[in-house]
Amino acid sequence: MNSSHVLSVTTFIYGLAAFFYITALIFKKPLPGKLALWVTLAGVTGNITGFILRWQDSYAAGFGRIPLSNLYESLVFYALTIVVIYLFIEFRYKARTLGAFALPLGFLCLAYASLSPDMGVQIRPLMPALKSNWLSVHVMACFVGYAAFALAFALGIMFLLKANAGKKSITQAFPDLEHIDELNHQMITFGFLFLSLGIITGAVWANSAWGRYWGWDPKETWSLITWFIYAIPIHARFMRGWQGKRIAFLSIIGFAAVIFTYFGVNLLPGLHSYGA
Repeated sequence: MNSSHVLSVTTFIYGLAAFFYITALIFKKPLPGKLALWVTLAGVTGNITGFILRWQDSYAAGFGRIPLSNLYESLVFYALTIVVIYLFIEFRYKARTLGAFALPLGFLCLAYASLSPDMGVQIRPLMPALKSNWLSVHVMACFVGYAAFALAFALGIMFLLKANAGKKSITQAFPDLEHIDELNHQMITFGFLFLSLGIITGAVWANSAWGRYWGWDPKETWSLITWFIYAIPIHARFMRGWQGKRIAFLSIIGFAAVIFTYFGVNLLPGLHSYGA
């Protein structure tokens, strides 16, 4: 069984985990929640295994490299980081209801990677400019940040649903609004730090590869726009005490910018259009 087969199976495992988390949320039963956790752990194991196997396959092909160089591989890593960060939140803060939002995101990432044609499943050697140790640092930092922003998006949705729902709705199973708001702020701050690291390492890498730190490539430009969008809630929270719905709305707007930075710029000509 090769990496593609393992990751295809993992896609359905994440889908099953998402089903169990949603079932636990709707019916308020502990058993589906416990099943969801164990299925999610199985999915993470499959996700890591598929990632490692693809890495090994690149060495077998004669040009060993970390599997982070095309859209397929980045989606595999993105799904993994979303689910791993979610699991930390579940174990640390007992916020299991977040799984009903986080696992569908992980499932969609792998489903898009596994089921879409021409996604870059075939392993190819790196372009000369990408043959650098900066590749792993830059890409991993960016996607850890993107994963944190995905969870902030989910928490923003949860906050708005609970803030506008009645007392007898399923949102009563969510953590209290103050807890959701604080978790949202933490995910935004965590993601912002890693996005900043990704931008800095990308600039250093660009200088070594192309002789300039910044060139206003579409990906660079939208990364900077995304950075400023997430800087707003962090600054406003510390300086003006913003919280609640304002932060929730900004986490949703920010994630829209992340999605365009990740997928949208591939439709534009540029050095980062690796998924076109």
